[in-house]
Amino acid sequence: MSKGPRYRVQFRRKREGKTNYYKRLGMIRSGKPILMLRGSLKHFRVQIVKPKMEGDIILASAWSQELSKKFGWRGYTGNVPSAYLTGLLCGGRAVKRGVTEVVPNIGFHVACKESRVFAAIKGVIDAGVKVPCSEEMLPTEERIRGEHIARYAEMILKEGEEQYYKRFSGYLSSGLRPEGLPEHFKEVKGKIVGSDV
Repeated sequence: MSKGPRYRVQFRRKREGKTNYYKRLGMIRSGKPILMLRGSLKHFRVQIVKPKMEGDIILASAWSQELSKKFGWRGYTGNVPSAYLTGLLCGGRAVKRGVTEVVPNIGFHVACKESRVFAAIKGVIDAGVKVPCSEEMLPTEERIRGEHIARYAEMILKEGEEQYYKRFSGYLSSGLRPEGLPEHFKEVKGKIVGSDV
């Protein structure tokens, strides 16, 4: 550990690798709410917060688990289609709270083109909230609907049923064949758009 009269201990959240204070300061100076995008392997969370000195105030929030519980989503809750739907749900709630523009904060996610982080951003944009983001980073409509998953499932099924059932056991146990994911996506999206959020 460094020593000396000029050494200063870093803030705890910086030491733990949880907060980049330079980026956070830039977001706060913008004066706009912050779109927080966080995900694990199984789930995804989207929140819109207003930073305050005493603590951030959450204006709108959505978890991918809500898709299963409230809207009948039977697919995986950590992939691109579910991230888009979670963003759409959060964006709809934000619009009802009067939020019109946000600044994205992807945390420690790597900014990969067409990833689930940008799928969630696309969902927020489609809900009617303005987010500064390059169009080329956003996933295509095919990818958002999960057609890449459906094509992969069909390819695996041709190779053999054993691998198919092994790789897609989560989908099959919930009563959804992965080839039907794009149709199921449209159905759940319709429920979210038509709901009172």
